[in-house]
Amino acid sequence: MKLLNFALIGALIAACTAQDLPTASRSAQFSAYPDRLFRTFERSCEGPGETFLKIDANSFECREFLPPDTTAFLILSYDGSPEDLPQSIMRMTSTKSSGGYRVDARLFFQVPQKSGATVEVPVESKTLDKALSALYQAMGGSPT
Repeated sequence: MKLLNFALIGALIAACTAQDLPTASRSAQFSAYPDRLFRTFERSCEGPGETFLKIDANSFECREFLPPDTTAFLILSYDGSPEDLPQSIMRMTSTKSSGGYRVDARLFFQVPQKSGATVEVPVESKTLDKALSALYQAMGGSPT
């Protein structure tokens, strides 16, 4: 899922409709459970080196191995283990709320350590946040 593919799908969908640009956010409110959003998320995670995981009924992940230069940088910068390579992870979680369902997305690099522990390195990106907001809006949510 090359970090932004999933979010860019939403941006393209949103670009095809006339609407105001949403606030950049990794969270959104949906009036009903966002099945279509999660099905789209799963379908977008089918490329080489990608793995889709259903963590529980309301949490999903797309894991992807990284290019060699990014992998080397993360291993060297975070005392990583070359036997267990870092991955990029996008996690989407829905939570029941009084107004329906809140969806939160997280994007981070998971770097396994030589000690056996892991480090999560958050990925901050206004471009990603805007693309996620556009996706949420295209799927019937309201970015928060």
